[in-house]
Amino acid sequence: MNTLAVDRPPARRSGTQVGDWKIWTFLAKWAGLLFIFLIYFPLAWLALMSISERPLSGIPLPLTLDNYRALVDDSRWVGPFTISLVIAVFVGFLSAVAATLVGRHLPNARRSGLKLLLCVIPLFVPGMSMGAALFIVFRAMLGLKLGYWSIVAGHFIWAFPFGLLVVLVLTSRFDHRLIEAAEDLGASKLRTFFDIELPILRPGIVGAGLFGFLLSFSEVLRTIFLRGTSTTMPIYNWTMAASQQSQVPIIFALATIILLVTLPLLAGVFWVLYARLDKS
Repeated sequence: MNTLAVDRPPARRSGTQVGDWKIWTFLAKWAGLLFIFLIYFPLAWLALMSISERPLSGIPLPLTLDNYRALVDDSRWVGPFTISLVIAVFVGFLSAVAATLVGRHLPNARRSGLKLLLCVIPLFVPGMSMGAALFIVFRAMLGLKLGYWSIVAGHFIWAFPFGLLVVLVLTSRFDHRLIEAAEDLGASKLRTFFDIELPILRPGIVGAGLFGFLLSFSEVLRTIFLRGTSTTMPIYNWTMAASQQSQVPIIFALATIILLVTLPLLAGVFWVLYARLDKS
């Protein structure tokens, strides 16, 4: 004789389990707040110190704009800033293109794990070691004159793995049946890429370019070995901070201006690419 199964209400979690969950939620919440504080408070304090009369003392008052006036009067930073900006844009473009090409290839490639490992190894090589190694190859072995091109090469080697990982997040989940359908309808490979792949991969491509730009613009260790006689903005700031204490307030002002320009732009780019993309 068949017996009917009696539905039983789900077992309630014990008081110990609920208590443990509340503890972990509490710790995660405050750990996240601490993390946010450690990121943004130093940036806000830097901006405040840039308008302080005694920035090196750590005391914000009294406030003054003398540091920004000195920055306008001192044009020595304009050349290094322009060089860093151009190099960073170029490295960002190269990173986006290379990450897209390799990222589209890896998911369907043979021995993709080995190839990916070879591409991301520069992530784990210290900057000083990579810079010294490239210096030996470019200068000592090949006898080449170091300059802008060697800086671009060193920065690209550093930035490319970050961009590749960003692009792989999308290409590894890409539905290749869309490409097959486009080919069945007679679309060329170029048309298929621009009409189907590019709109889907655009956030990853732009992210790879942003990683390349930001990493290149702030790179110091590799640049020290590969710059030759060229001076980038990070090298200029490092030199001024190390040799002349009087230049430090000007560096504070310049760093604040860079933050006020780049952070809103980057926030706007990410909002357009990700927030609006999710809504659509």
